[in-house]
Amino acid sequence: MTDETAIDFEDEPEDLEGEDVETASEPSPLLAAIEWDSGGRAVDQTLVGAELIHAFQRQLPNSPGVYRMFDEANEVLYVGKAKSLKKRVASYTRMAGHTNRIARMIRATRHMEFVTTRTETEALLLEANLIKRLRPRFNVLMRDDKSFPYILVSDDHEAPAVFKHRGARSRKGSYFGPFASGGAVGRTVASLQRAFLLRTCTDSVYETRTRPCLLYQIKRCSGPCTREISLEDYAGLVSDAKAFLSGKSAQVKRTIAEAMQEASMDLDFERAAVFRDRLSALAHIQGHQGINPHGVEEADVFAIHQEGGLTCIQVFFFRTNQNWGNRAYFPKADPSLEPGEVLGAFLAQFYEDKPAASLVLLPVEVEDAAILAELLSTRAERRVEIAVPKRGEKRDLVDHATSNAREALGRRLAETSSQARLLAGLKDTFALERVPRRIEVFDNSHIMGTAAVGAMIVAGPQGFAKSQYRKFNIKGQDITPGDDFGMMREVMTRRFSRLIKEEGATGPAPERPPADPEAPEEAADETEMPAWPDLVLVDGGKGQISAVRKILDDLGIADKVTTIGVAKGVDRDAGRERFIVQGREPFSLPPRDPVLYFVQRLRDEAHRFAIGTHRAKRKKELVKNPLDEIGGIGPSRKRALLHHFGTAKAVSRAAMDDLLKVEGISAAMARTIYDHFHERQ
Repeated sequence: MTDETAIDFEDEPEDLEGEDVETASEPSPLLAAIEWDSGGRAVDQTLVGAELIHAFQRQLPNSPGVYRMFDEANEVLYVGKAKSLKKRVASYTRMAGHTNRIARMIRATRHMEFVTTRTETEALLLEANLIKRLRPRFNVLMRDDKSFPYILVSDDHEAPAVFKHRGARSRKGSYFGPFASGGAVGRTVASLQRAFLLRTCTDSVYETRTRPCLLYQIKRCSGPCTREISLEDYAGLVSDAKAFLSGKSAQVKRTIAEAMQEASMDLDFERAAVFRDRLSALAHIQGHQGINPHGVEEADVFAIHQEGGLTCIQVFFFRTNQNWGNRAYFPKADPSLEPGEVLGAFLAQFYEDKPAASLVLLPVEVEDAAILAELLSTRAERRVEIAVPKRGEKRDLVDHATSNAREALGRRLAETSSQARLLAGLKDTFALERVPRRIEVFDNSHIMGTAAVGAMIVAGPQGFAKSQYRKFNIKGQDITPGDDFGMMREVMTRRFSRLIKEEGATGPAPERPPADPEAPEEAADETEMPAWPDLVLVDGGKGQISAVRKILDDLGIADKVTTIGVAKGVDRDAGRERFIVQGREPFSLPPRDPVLYFVQRLRDEAHRFAIGTHRAKRKKELVKNPLDEIGGIGPSRKRALLHHFGTAKAVSRAAMDDLLKVEGISAAMARTIYDHFHERQ
């Protein structure tokens, strides 16, 4: 087939969010001579690697854009951006002068796709989006994508509250951050309560209060809900808190100190003590922030350290001349890449969904720093500077971050080495076919069958993979309360039925072959977490493991998944566990065997996760409001009913006439509420 539309140039990729893009057309004579399939891939597979790239390159324009390389299995190998697609792709047509990594990528290429953009900045943005979504094998990948917490001061209420916020900024208010951890936000919010007496309760609690709560009694809230403080005076406290979080801490402290002095001069020592406590709380916030630079009001400080084939990037956040914490990242990157290359690729992904500080400090120069600064400035609607300081306080901040990156990577290398030895020991002890890359551990938790939940934790070469944890609310109506076997059957059925549906019933993937048969085999990427488990541990004895194996057999995957039961030993003592392995008699391990400790740690983590999930479910059921069960009762009507009657029990006893007096309750809704609590004759 020689259809001119056979070349797969994307027209409007979804990640560009409606941006105008241009596509290449009119194939070159070389491309027209190639036979293409309906998916735009060359049927003649002899045209591969550099030859295939050359065939595409001759047709490309000299405009900015993004290109993707695919392997024989149609998996994305690499996503890159270019100021000129034609010139950039042309660099891959010559096999000489490339690193081993790039040469392997070129030899593995079987297809390419292109998107042109209006500017190089748009290409950078699209490249970051595609890398995060597609996770190509040869790109630098930012694995930890957990969002950062912020402090939110709500502006959509008569008495604004201060909250810890994570996720989309959908609520109207002032956001301050980011903070490196939820704990840092919690400590700061607690200190803000002491300093400014802002409320932290929800709006529904605020509206139903009839007397001050305990926080008012212990001087952690000014009590705007019951007008212990006027709304005007409370607005002044909110304004001071925002000013402090915005970097005007010296001005706020000076104002409070003057008010304290004035109260003392008036012999109002009780009021002066209140201001004294507020000053003490502000000093506590600043005194527990670690390094607090005097000449750097707002900055994101990055540092990078490479060792042992791994990379650590440390990020420090400085806002309002205060250190708001740091976080270590361990991106997946080829060891042959230079620090500047890894850091440049990391920054584009890091800021893809996060606001940047006005100053970004780096330890080394990175490619496309000017383009990245332009992109960040456009997003922030203010100037963002990217700099590599050579001396002074800013250089000291970068050096401090580098020291932390070096120490964090040292800890990771030690943990990885220890974990690798334990996984190898696990393989030898239980005669597994290979060292497990993914271990799943299952456990159940309930109280006499109530609030029953199942839990699955996952571990691999990097330790516990908490993003892979799953919880299962036991839904089976035919399960007798307290039937552990029945609960385990339901959990395993749901888990592996979904896995088969999503991944197919092929079982664990084999080790990835090298990109080129003639090239040396690449080291297995131990950081990759496959979808299928290599080993399943079940907290239980022969009964539980028999139930699990029957489920796997019914699903047709019994020979694809290795299952081991971990039964509690004599007198349920730790160290006397019995292991149930198919084809072997139950056995125990020596009390001081490191593999035994490792399995105990896995089981204990599954138990902890199951117990925590069970307690959360039980707590939710204990505080469940009867009004939640009525269709059509949302937060507003629920709040109106509780405000009018006081409690849900009073609502259940109310007559129709009384229900009709509640604002927002129509005759039809009143009848629905009344019928819910009264059996109609």
